Amino acid sequence: MITSPAWKDKKYAVLGLARSGRATVEALLAAGADVLVWDDREEAREPYNGRCAIGDPLEADLTGYAGVIVSPGVPLNTHPIKPHADSFGVPVIGDIELFAQAREHLPPHKVVGITGTNGKSTTTALVHHILKTAGVPTTMGGNIGLPILEQEPLPEGGVYVLELSSYQIDLTYSLDCDVAVLLNITPDHLDRYDGDFEKYAAAKVRLIELSSTEHLSVIGTASETTRKIAEKLGSGRAVMTIDPIYADLEPNRSPALTGPHNDENSAAAILATMFLDVKLGANLSLALRTYPGLPHRMERVAEISGVAYVNDSKGTNTAASAPALAAFDNIHWILGGLAKEPGLGECEAELPHVKAAYTIGKAGSDFAALLEGRVPVEQCETLDRAVTAAAAKAEAGDTVLLSPACASFDQYTDFEKRGEHFRELVEALA
Repeated sequence: MITSPAWKDKKYAVLGLARSGRATVEALLAAGADVLVWDDREEAREPYNGRCAIGDPLEADLTGYAGVIVSPGVPLNTHPIKPHADSFGVPVIGDIELFAQAREHLPPHKVVGITGTNGKSTTTALVHHILKTAGVPTTMGGNIGLPILEQEPLPEGGVYVLELSSYQIDLTYSLDCDVAVLLNITPDHLDRYDGDFEKYAAAKVRLIELSSTEHLSVIGTASETTRKIAEKLGSGRAVMTIDPIYADLEPNRSPALTGPHNDENSAAAILATMFLDVKLGANLSLALRTYPGLPHRMERVAEISGVAYVNDSKGTNTAASAPALAAFDNIHWILGGLAKEPGLGECEAELPHVKAAYTIGKAGSDFAALLEGRVPVEQCETLDRAVTAAAAKAEAGDTVLLSPACASFDQYTDFEKRGEHFRELVEALA
């Protein structure tokens, strides 16, 4: 695990004992810190009986504490922990900030930090895959893979590749990325920012602002917001924009990198790895050809009787689903769930690719009304009915695409569970 001697004999509180919280506690204890832990679930607290103090930091005197570590899921704009910690002058931080503090005690290395509303998981995994293919010691963490503090330190010359949500960036103050990637910014998670898109955008930009000016910032220009950010930052920083020309550097890419959005993701990954002075050579072409993709992101589940079935459950907003629609023709589109914004958004322009639509979830009837008269639409309410209906109408050469343009929480615990259900339903068709 990753630890730091700087934590020894200091007091920390850890609120939330899910995966990253548990890893944080173990790292702090291994470093000799004095730790107070809390989770509302008794079963989550139980493993720490006799190992450290157990108590709700909201009820604790935090005088002298070095930090309160919370999970990214804790909403800082509404949760009482922030004002409580502030009253003692104690910072509220996350595990990424602890990693940043530990860096000076790790073997010499570099860090690539990747954020954006959409595409960050794919870009993170692709950078990691390119580095691995080139023989560079690397690992990925943050919002993907294992918690970063749970992982073993890389040897000298290694590269840590971090996917970072705005929530994680909100909880760090000293992460200086050697390469900071900002892919795009579109409205999402605005409940965490009091409905203010500018606050949300500012949270993403902080990843670049935290980084040294001589380090590279890679900024997408597909959205107007990021174009303006690139123009503003370009004069005082080492900034490279993701120009369409870079997307064509390696045309022979994996099927998992299909679609115009993956042109941008691929270009960002290429620019990031080139700046790291990695000797890529033929390894770059090999890596792009062999990239396996991620579950629930343009995942080709099966081809049955000439019909392709694609799981893009990670399409949780209209801006994320639009590129998936652009990547195929003759689409039987399964959409709906818990809408994050009104209307079809960026999906509107891609409707010529849609042969028929099948709506599900809470927003199903609203989407059906928007699509009525433009494409054939069937209100299915549930995913099993939608898959059955789409499979019955799809012909050889068509694509049945789950890209809901919505969150999953009305019917599923997360987008992964929704994608897994789709995969099970498709496999049952074969």
